[in-house]
Amino acid sequence: MITADGSTTIHIAEWDEQYHSKHGAIQEAKHVFIKNGLSLFANQKIGILEIGFGTGLNCFITFLEAPKINLAIDYVGVEAYPLVAEEVEKMNYVDQLEVNEFGDIFNKMHKQDWEVKEEISPEFSLTKRNQFFNEINDENKFDLIYFDAFGARVQPELWTEEIFEKMHKALKPDGVLVTYSAKGSVRRAMLAVGFLVEKLPGPPGKREMLRATKKS
Repeated sequence: MITADGSTTIHIAEWDEQYHSKHGAIQEAKHVFIKNGLSLFANQKIGILEIGFGTGLNCFITFLEAPKINLAIDYVGVEAYPLVAEEVEKMNYVDQLEVNEFGDIFNKMHKQDWEVKEEISPEFSLTKRNQFFNEINDENKFDLIYFDAFGARVQPELWTEEIFEKMHKALKPDGVLVTYSAKGSVRRAMLAVGFLVEKLPGPPGKREMLRATKKS
């Protein structure tokens, strides 16, 4: 489906749920994950964990934005149910972002093998993991987590204390997790496992979002 800013997303009819906000997939990615996450880490080499690689939009925009703030990135995207090629081909992000010169990069991200770390550019490496979120067992590895799972309305098991405990362990001290969600139950689960949690203005169509920081 086409979202309000002209960018595409995938609609799951049986859940009445989208991969991205219907109010604008690109706008949501830039607001939640870039403005309120990536921008905190200028002039550094960082590790990013994405919960829900999905269409590759967050990864692609991160690749495009990183050079603007002098970032080197080791990016890990976790996805239990990868898209098929026909679905990827319907995504219009390259055109909507007006970055035709990087169209090959977007395709490369999707075509690369799973479980293998590949250099997308000298300052950006990508590893895609085909795994369920409850199988994540990293410790003190990442500086930033993009938590972009399907909403708690349709997959409440992904927004529990158990999952956020895994996220807390995966982050380095002072590491940050950002998500589009602002549900009270999500905030309480984050607080319960030791995160400091902020409510921030949300992207178009959402009043608020959450940012959680692991205490050093």
